Amino acid sequence: MRSTRNVAPYYVDIAHRAALLYAFAALVIAKLLEFNPYPFGIQLVASGTVFFFFAVATATYVFHGIREKTDNQFANRNVLTTWGMYLLIAGEIGGFAVILWGFISTAILP
Repeated sequence: MRSTRNVAPYYVDIAHRAALLYAFAALVIAKLLEFNPYPFGIQLVASGTVFFFFAVATATYVFHGIREKTDNQFANRNVLTTWGMYLLIAGEIGGFAVILWGFISTAILP
């Protein structure tokens, strides 16, 4: 509304796209969890880790969009951006790997 070019800030667009992709990923994860043989606690930790990092990433995009100070959050590398990205990668891939392996071990390798 305030933009002279009638476009949203760069990171607001990214937040919208990420939220749509994460919503689809959450549906896939929910379906995979139906066939997961692991106890509820393991399923909760694995899916909670993935969803936590989905939410943190989207919130970060919204934060940068509101501030409108950058179109590249990694332009100024620091400990938070570097280790935050490492944790995000490990959390999302690790959590999904547990969920996927549970599905594979139940549905494909009986």
